[in-house]
Amino acid sequence: QVQLVESGGGLVQPGGSLRLSCEASGFAFDLYTIGWFRQAPGKEREGISSISRGGGNTYYADSVKGRFTISRDNAKKMAYLQMNSLKPDDTAVYYCAASNYFAPTVRTGRYNYWGQGTQVTVSS
Repeated sequence: QVQLVESGGGLVQPGGSLRLSCEASGFAFDLYTIGWFRQAPGKEREGISSISRGGGNTYYADSVKGRFTISRDNAKKMAYLQMNSLKPDDTAVYYCAASNYFAPTVRTGRYNYWGQGTQVTVSS
């Protein structure tokens, strides 16, 4: 059974940090590109970061570049999103997803598996 389970969300003040984790099971994690997406109320799902199978290539949306860092540990079947300098506009449900596409991508149609999401709220 394929599963992606996100954790690490919560309430944080502006300027604070959170580290999201994504635990994978039921598929060959090291053969999949991993992406992080977010969806705020009333907005479309936004692809914010992606990492290649081996971790050597990454992509960041302009909205998070310089503040967020994506990483993965294939031995543990885990992916992470370190989020620093958080802003109220970062408030959203955050999802991790797995794609058999060969390179980092944030096109949702290229993703095969999705987690259920974790809520991140940035507020004072």
